[in-house]
Amino acid sequence: MTAASTNNAPASSITEIQQQKQVLRKEVRRRRRSLTPRQQQQAALRLFRKLGTSSLFRFSKRIAFTVARDGEIDPKLLLHAALSHGKACYLPVMNRFGESKLCFRRWQPGQKLAKGSYAIPEPRLGRLCPARSLSLVLMPLVGFDANCNRLGMGKGFYDHTFAFLRTSQRQRPVLLGLAHECQKVERLEVASWDVPLRGIVTDQHWYRG
Repeated sequence: MTAASTNNAPASSITEIQQQKQVLRKEVRRRRRSLTPRQQQQAALRLFRKLGTSSLFRFSKRIAFTVARDGEIDPKLLLHAALSHGKACYLPVMNRFGESKLCFRRWQPGQKLAKGSYAIPEPRLGRLCPARSLSLVLMPLVGFDANCNRLGMGKGFYDHTFAFLRTSQRQRPVLLGLAHECQKVERLEVASWDVPLRGIVTDQHWYRG
């Protein structure tokens, strides 16, 4: 299935495109939720073996993770490895002032998480890290294509948070999407506000942006 571009499209086309994306989101979320617990565990282990041994992961000092939900591939093994090597690990926190941007709060073992906006677990205590100061961001996604275009939930939090990467020469943070291979779709068009990813890592492949 293909999602059309929203760049320079008339209002009627934009509505149709949004509807197409909603259908696509529903289908891809169904795919990942259909994975059995064993398949999820195996996928998480393969993801760890692909990314955890990479120089990018080993040399990143401040890494943003997410808590897997709704069938997402689980980065927990990577999180534990990062902690064991003394890296600073962060989780996203919804902005309390209504902005569609994320804050990143440091998480350490034993620290409890509370449900925030959209029922997403997040730390309420801990030091905040500006998005610009992160080394590596492991991003969730709903769907992706071979060109590393990402389909999110449609709220735009990550695109708004890292919009500065579209207009600067900064090389950090590196944005990597994490996904099950079954979340791959034929093609996703790039919108003007989309922030490019450096790559997408699945349980089977590493796609380079």
